[in-house]
Amino acid sequence: MKQNQVWFVTGASKGFGFEITKAALKAGHKVVATVRSNPGRLSSQFNSKDLFVVVLDVTKEGQVKDGVKQAIDQFGRIDVLVNNAGFGLLGAIEEISDSEAKRQFDTNVFGLLNVTRAVLPFMRKERLGHIINISSVLGYATLFPGLAIYSATKFAVEGISEGLSLELEPFGISVTAVAPGLFRTDFTSSDSYQNAEAELEAYKDTVGLRRVAVKDLHGNQPGDPAKLASVVVQIASGDHPPRHLPIGRDSVAAIRAKYNSTAKEVDEWEELSSSTDHAVVA
Repeated sequence: MKQNQVWFVTGASKGFGFEITKAALKAGHKVVATVRSNPGRLSSQFNSKDLFVVVLDVTKEGQVKDGVKQAIDQFGRIDVLVNNAGFGLLGAIEEISDSEAKRQFDTNVFGLLNVTRAVLPFMRKERLGHIINISSVLGYATLFPGLAIYSATKFAVEGISEGLSLELEPFGISVTAVAPGLFRTDFTSSDSYQNAEAELEAYKDTVGLRRVAVKDLHGNQPGDPAKLASVVVQIASGDHPPRHLPIGRDSVAAIRAKYNSTAKEVDEWEELSSSTDHAVVA
């Protein structure tokens, strides 16, 4: 098991980021935790010499580079990067404005890329490291109406993680995309989750019902965030981490169902799908 690691965790003020920071410190690691504001609050919650809090917004590339430099100056290296910062957006595609969709991608996808690019030169120099990207079960299957844009960002995270893993393997750097199901965090709080400003009457029986369901679900999700954090620390401490990891029984079941459904559809349409090649010339 790897010990005395230096972790860099984005979005650490609450939710998964907070719990992962807590678990990594408890395991004896050093943690650079990023927040968008009020760094003193997080510092006082842990009161640990092994915690260094940095203020940055992942969508601002200059802030990201400066935050990573501060981390290196403080602890000398970064062994584990946890790209956790993100938020949810609920709305039908027709309801979501261009600016809302871009803001969703700016944080969940381009913010992740900003942080990853800033950290990679230091990991490559050491020829070791582990990048853990917090994705979602919705990165495999858009399970409900109204989640297409958020789900698209998580599909992107899964694809980026897989490609990044292939690129970084020669440098001894691992990449894991973690896909949680429903966990009892404050994901539905105003700074973690947003509804599209427009609400069209046409979608009241689909997306509208989902808006109500989200409110009812809050506080009743099956997953325990502290247990997820423990899993993340475990995989970062091992020598052969997975490339993809669903977390939560609901995530495992949903991803398995998606794969089975896709395989069935491929089989049903195989003859037509395979009819597009050039005829074999004798």
